[in-house]
Amino acid sequence: MTDQFVTGLVLAAGGSKRLGQPKQLLPFGDGTLLDHVLGTARACPFDQALCVIGGGGPDVREQVDLQGFEVVDNPAFGAGCSSSIAAALAAVDPRADALVLMLGDQPGVTVAAVQALISERGDADLAACRYDDGRGHPFAFSRAVFGDLMQLHGDKGVWKLMDRAGDAVADVSVPGAIPLDVDTWEEYEAVLAAAGLTRT
Repeated sequence: MTDQFVTGLVLAAGGSKRLGQPKQLLPFGDGTLLDHVLGTARACPFDQALCVIGGGGPDVREQVDLQGFEVVDNPAFGAGCSSSIAAALAAVDPRADALVLMLGDQPGVTVAAVQALISERGDADLAACRYDDGRGHPFAFSRAVFGDLMQLHGDKGVWKLMDRAGDAVADVSVPGAIPLDVDTWEEYEAVLAAAGLTRT
């Protein structure tokens, strides 16, 4: 499927409880952590780009370059990632054949990984990246499972959906380790180090 209409969705609504400040706005390279992820998403072959914000929303709008993205506000962000996915689904273009899910705090995801996921998932309803050390984001979902996505709850709802699907999930090989995400200061230091950056 090369002529599919693909919507990219960046989840960036987390409340950053463990950090104590919006992780979306942590310095990363020439911008913020979220700027970097959105830059990656802009370079991906998406026909539509969505970004869900919630925690720190006004500051994110003020400090992050959201150009090219339809921004969805999720006031229920405290209920976990699943609430952000549900909020975003209402904004997905009716022409969309597939939805690619990216995390706003995972700067190590590459354009190449997204391209592989889109081009190699075939006609699978659920697909994930298979890194050297296991399965990880980004994930892809066909329109056939949008209804299932709407029913998810909590932070691990997507993973539970993948687990229930079993062998029906298409694992697309991507070289390297699962990209780190940021929930703690130690993880922030680790993603900076992995990118060859230092904390400012």
